[in-house]
Amino acid sequence: MNLAQQQNAQEKQDFKYIVRIADTDLQGEKSVIQALTGIKGIGFHVSAVIADCAGVNRYEKIGNLPEEKIEKIREVIANLDKYAPSWLMNRRKDIYTGKNMHLIGTDIEMVRREDINRLKKIRAYRGIRHELGLPVRGQRTRSNGRKGLALGVSRKKK
Repeated sequence: MNLAQQQNAQEKQDFKYIVRIADTDLQGEKSVIQALTGIKGIGFHVSAVIADCAGVNRYEKIGNLPEEKIEKIREVIANLDKYAPSWLMNRRKDIYTGKNMHLIGTDIEMVRREDINRLKKIRAYRGIRHELGLPVRGQRTRSNGRKGLALGVSRKKK
């Protein structure tokens, strides 16, 4: 076996088919930038910033990365507000803290539910629309957004 075949065999042994980052299983066959988009709250541009800040090649397969690089990616994700610009955050000027934050995973759903409950509690227009199950952002309701049983047109009896 020549040197290239030995290295190839060693890489196959070290390859991780599933990488766990931020309580999410990521596919090891995907590139770093593509795999990170599998985490809820991380899109393409944010994953590019994470890869650059962690010092990882964007296009290398995430399963080939050594454990130190994966730990660096986890650390960058945990402290993304220190690494990414404020306009890239998904929660700017939080109502309670006033800080720019980037939420990932189940935190997004939890904060969204809290925001909707707050709107309902203060009886804001948007909160009332949420309660009634109607469109919140000004969409029309006469012709679109109908749900439930279709009644149709009843015929006149002769």
